[in-house]
Amino acid sequence: MERNPMRRQLQTMRKSLFDQGHLDEQFVQLEELQDDANPNFVEEVVTLYYRDSARIILNIEQALERKPFDFNKLDAYMHQFKGSSSSIGAKKVKAESTVFREYCRSRNGEGCMRSFQQLKKEYATLRRKLEAYFQVARQAGPMETACRPK
Repeated sequence: MERNPMRRQLQTMRKSLFDQGHLDEQFVQLEELQDDANPNFVEEVVTLYYRDSARIILNIEQALERKPFDFNKLDAYMHQFKGSSSSIGAKKVKAESTVFREYCRSRNGEGCMRSFQQLKKEYATLRRKLEAYFQVARQAGPMETACRPK
């Protein structure tokens, strides 16, 4: 058992991100790429994800304001967003991206709007939780090694 209270808190936060379904195995794979030469690798990748994905979300918002909907364009934007989300292990965001794309394929504008609102909630929740996680991680200091969630 970890004696450092910050480490314990970090372990608890990480476990809850997996237990609540926010993250998947891809996040663990990112952690495994982190080493002494690049101790902030995961945080940097996640920061880049949020920077790049904000632009895609804006594109989707703008496309949803135009009527009639261009379902092919919406699907292409969401395909890109889903790929980015998948690369950091954003499990719930990726799942909602799949729902959105299904609505695009069935040309269901109402479904796209509802799904996009849910996606933005999941995206914001994950961002908030990861920001808190990385803040505690910086305070706790470098981790020894990544380990798979139990």
